[in-house]
Order: sequence, then structure tokens, then C-alpha cells
Amino acid sequence: MIVTYNWLKEFVDFDYSPDELCHRLTMAGLEVDALEEIGGGLDSVVVAKLESVEKHPDADKLTVCQVNNGTETVQVVCGAPNHKTGDIVAFAQVGSVLPGDFNIKRSKSRGQVSMGMLCSGKELALSEESAGIMILSPDLELGQPVFDALELKDFMIEIGLTPNRPDCLSVVGVAREVAAMCDQKLKLPTPQITESAEKIENQTSVAIEDAEYCPRYAARMIKGVKIGPSPDWMVRRLEAVGMRSINNVVDVTNYVMLELGHPMHAFDFRFLEEGRIVVKRAQQGEKFTTLDDQEHEMIAEDLMICDGKKPVAMAGVMGGQNSEVQDDTETILLEAAYFKPTAIRRTSKRHGLHTESSHRFERGADIDMILVALDRAASLIAELGQGGILAGVIDNYPQPLQTPVLDLSLAKVQALLDIPVDLQTVQVLLESIGLQVEDGRSADQLQVTVPSFRPDIEREVDLIEEVARLYGYDDIPVTMPVGTVDAVVPPKRQQVQTILRNSIVACGFSEAMNYSFYSVDAVEKLGVAADDPRREQVKILNPLSEDQAVMRTSLVPSLLETVSRNLAYRSNDLRLFEL
Repeated sequence: MIVTYNWLKEFVDFDYSPDELCHRLTMAGLEVDALEEIGGGLDSVVVAKLESVEKHPDADKLTVCQVNNGTETVQVVCGAPNHKTGDIVAFAQVGSVLPGDFNIKRSKSRGQVSMGMLCSGKELALSEESAGIMILSPDLELGQPVFDALELKDFMIEIGLTPNRPDCLSVVGVAREVAAMCDQKLKLPTPQITESAEKIENQTSVAIEDAEYCPRYAARMIKGVKIGPSPDWMVRRLEAVGMRSINNVVDVTNYVMLELGHPMHAFDFRFLEEGRIVVKRAQQGEKFTTLDDQEHEMIAEDLMICDGKKPVAMAGVMGGQNSEVQDDTETILLEAAYFKPTAIRRTSKRHGLHTESSHRFERGADIDMILVALDRAASLIAELGQGGILAGVIDNYPQPLQTPVLDLSLAKVQALLDIPVDLQTVQVLLESIGLQVEDGRSADQLQVTVPSFRPDIEREVDLIEEVARLYGYDDIPVTMPVGTVDAVVPPKRQQVQTILRNSIVACGFSEAMNYSFYSVDAVEKLGVAADDPRREQVKILNPLSEDQAVMRTSLVPSLLETVSRNLAYRSNDLRLFEL
């Protein structure tokens, strides 16, 4: 999971430096793999003005520009097609080192001196692609470092999450951990929804035919949307965490997924036949083409999002080409759902599709975050796409999931961690990460309600683990383990085995240790009778190979295979035994 320092500060007030924050996250169990400064070492790339732009006398595709960097005017030769006199640009002065270790030097191009370079977003590692140089706002002060002027200086933090922490696959999830560290309140976004008079239930419906695989499915509709590029702030934020900008609608779904941790999908409503959604299993052998232009053959275990007649998305994994948002899309059906983790994991692995969406659903998304994420995304789409949100939300939740309630004993906490904590301290620690804590059934117990964003907390010992990491691993005293060694006489069976082994080895034999499995026909090769008990084999449900398909009922076949293998390598002097 990649987050940025400034993005975290939007949800929690903290004063840690980037290095200190990374250390504290690591000590809290969220190991930081990388910390990288965005815009670091690029203060020599400044805001500049093009005083004049003229054609190069000896090259049709080049221009000669007079660039004012706020201190002096220098000449720069440029090959980009999108600039003109008066433009405000990002200017890399001589001596700058751009991302990729690209040094800017004084040079000559077709006889014209060039004292720097006009930069594109790609050259400053702000975007993956760019058609020309960056054209900046005319309000920016000349000579100011570009990353300061655009407020782009930040720190990228890459966290190596373990699979049991799906709650931290979002900026809000990581911010919740930071809030617990510094004893601050978590500030969740509050979507502002302005609905039109038209009701969503008059336009569409959602039917869940498989509540086991899809316990909850919600939808909103936005009409009059104008598809276009996303604003710079969203593009920069997505690219800072390694995600490419596509258009304002798709970018919003990706942005909210990163922010709140809940994947969503936007359908072009005009492509949904009968104007409705049906969640059901796929038909065996049916073909489906995903957004990456790959055709997949589905099986009956795959969960699909369908319209009235056909599948339109591989649930929790990837949408389909037949309903994707187009440049002329006007009506959006926005979905947010919860899918059974094991079902999504099997489908994703079966079809070789590992996406940001499946990565989160496989580990367990937050079923209670659905409506918050849906409203957040709808409000952003309406704002950036100038659309109108229809009144109401479809929330199909046939069988609400039960919230687990666990008992926590203070005596067990103290016994396992060996730290002097009281009930009040334990309660404060657990409440700091969003757990609901009440008095237990006895004086030294607490009753803890586990929120849906922490599916990894299932037992009392999981709560004790949370207490340990929140208390601070550094503050838990180090003790050496204490053990006892009992001298006992080995049982008769072991004594006999030892005597046998020593005697046979003394005769020049080597002990073979074969696998406890062999092929189904291994006993058949021995020529034993049809009613021989050695034929009563236990089959392995998931064998590694056909040669290890059943548990062996005799040592002889394995030893003969070992002999055969050695003879094939011309190792003829064999003396083998096996117990």
C-alpha cells in the first residue's frame, strides 16, 4: 500500500517527521518498505516565463525561446509543440538533475545555444505520459521552485502490509493507526450530497440471486455527466501513489478506493439492458471480455454482475468492455458492494487477474463502508462531471452480517504480555483504533465489539496482540524463555528402533527416508492379492503429483523406486533400509 505524507495529514493532525512517522508505523506492525521524497532535489526547476518563442532557423520542429527565470533571461531550444510567447512554464536550469539521473547542461542544438530545458510532467516524474511541456498558471511567482509553487512537495510511503490487515489498504486506514499513535481524532470525509427530484428506484433496480457470495450491493445514479480529464490535484495525487489517470469518472472511483479502501465500479447506464442489475453465478462455459480486452471462459463458481440479459462485470475483479464508461457517457450507475473473500480469490486466481479491486476484496473489505464510499464517489463525480445525483440510494442487504463481540480478560493480557496495564489502559488503547469497548461480565473483563473493518480480529488473543502493538513493542520487557529438560527412559518401541537402526548401519546399509505417499498403482506392481489390506489406500484430496496421490500402506514400493532411480544413474552398490 502506498500513501503520501500530506494525504495522511488531511485525516489526522500529527507532528511526526516523515522518518519518525515511518519508524512508528513499522513498530506498530505496518512495516515501511520505502520512503521517497516527491520533488526532492528539484529546487533548481523554477517557474519561468517565455518572453519570446521563435522558429529555429535550421530546424522545422524546434523553437528558440527567451526564458525569464525571475533573475535573468536565457535562451533555450525546445522541441515541444504546445508553447507560445507569454506562457508560464517549468524551467530546469543548467546544473539541475531530473528524475532518472538526467543532468541538464549548457548545450548547442543546430548551432543555437540552449541554457536549460523546458520540462514536461513526465520529465519531472509527475505523470507517466505527456504530450508537451507543462503550462502553468499565470499567477505563479517567477523564480519560485515549481514543486513549491504547485504545492507538490510530499513524501511517498510504501507499506508492506501482511494479508491480515485489509483495513490499512486505504489512506484512512493508515491514518487511523497514526491517530492512535499520537492520541488524535480521525477526521473522516463527510460527503455533501445534493439530490435531484428524480428517484433512482424509478430508473433501475438491483437483485441479488446469490446472497452467500454477495451479501450486500448498493448503487447510486448520476445523470448529465460530462466525461473529461480530472483536475490537476486528483491527477497528481493518483500518480503519486502509482496510479494512472484515465478520466474524471474512473479516476474518482480509484481515488475513493485508495482513500476509503472500498473498490467501486461505474457503468454506462445506456449499455445495461432492461436498465437493471442482477448479481448471480456465471453460466458454465460462457465467454466474457474484461476491460483489458481479454476474453475469459467462466465457470459456474464465478460470481458475475449482470444486467437483464448478459454479464457486465466479473464481480470484485474487473468490469467488462460492454458497459465501460465512454467519452460520450452521460448517465452513470455507480456500484459499491461486498463480496465473499474466498469467492473473489478463487475467481481472480483462476483467470489470472489480480487487480487493485480483487486485492482488497480477497482480504475482506469493510461492509459498513459501502454507503460512505458510494456517497463520497457520487458527490465527487457530480462535482467534477457537472452531473445531477438522483434521489435515494439502492441498498440491497438481505442478510446483515453479525458484528462479533469478544470477551477480554485482563489477567490473560498480563500473563501473555507481562506488562503492568489496567483495564482502563487496555480500553483506551483498543478504542483508539475504533473498537467499541464496554464493561465485561466480571470485574477484570472487557467486552469488545469488533468493527467490520477489522475482519482479522476473531479471538481474544487477537485483541491481546492489538494491546501489545499499541502499548509499544519497545516498552514490553525482554525476558529469556525458561524451559526444563526432563530425563526420561525412551519407550520400548524407540529402543527397538534404535537397536535395529544401529545394527543395520553397522552392516554397511544406509537408511532411506522416502515420502509417505506414492502412486495409486504402486501396490498393484507388487502383485498382492485382491483382498490384501495394503490395497485399502487413503487418497489425497490435493496431491502434488500423480506419484504422490495416496498414502502408502507398504514401504516396499518406495524402496524399489529408490533402487530403480539409483540403478538408472549406474549406482549399483546399494544397501538400503527404511523403518
